[in-house]
Amino acid sequence: MPSPVTSAPTSPATTVAEAGLGLRERKKLRTRQAIREAARRLIDERGYDNTTIEQIAAAAEISPSTVFRYFPSKEHIVLTDDYANFSMAFLRERPAQEPPLAALRAVVTEMVRRLSGEFSEEYRWRRALVRQVPAIRALVGEEQDRWIESVSEVFAERSGLTADNLELRVLVGAMTGAFHQVLWGDHPEDTDLVEMIGRALSVLEHPAAVGRPAENGPGDV
Repeated sequence: MPSPVTSAPTSPATTVAEAGLGLRERKKLRTRQAIREAARRLIDERGYDNTTIEQIAAAAEISPSTVFRYFPSKEHIVLTDDYANFSMAFLRERPAQEPPLAALRAVVTEMVRRLSGEFSEEYRWRRALVRQVPAIRALVGEEQDRWIESVSEVFAERSGLTADNLELRVLVGAMTGAFHQVLWGDHPEDTDLVEMIGRALSVLEHPAAVGRPAENGPGDV
């Protein structure tokens, strides 16, 4: 019987992430996918606390040590995905003269649009666990710090600044905080994430508009 590592269906996210990868890297990507799918299935059946790494490994037909080669903890299995490499590569492809806020808006919006079907389902599942499990919620903060590091490095490459430049870090940190509110904040599950990203970044572009009534009345364009 074929192992889930080689026979699991390829998701839209994996298809996007696989673009340009060699055979070895594609196999690694699909192994990560198989581990995540096994974890999600078991967590849905048994609950987060009652699911172990050993059970996930057995469901994916691999060893626990193989799971740990790909994910350092159960929390990382829940939160880690293959969108990050895609988003960093896409960010590097943006025009060099484009302002950082505009570049990151384009990257995140495109990422959500490309993966909207799967992202929506995965996102709701992860969001529920972030709210329920303190260890996962703590990891979200760590992932934010890593995102700030990665994005700052890309923008430093584009601008000639150093990655520890204060102004650059403040800007990236503010954008990251905006994305955190969009992804993990208190809002209905059927919220349009692309629309929310636009609203969040508009606040950073026009902070003085916060709290001001809209100038256009009902029916105005």
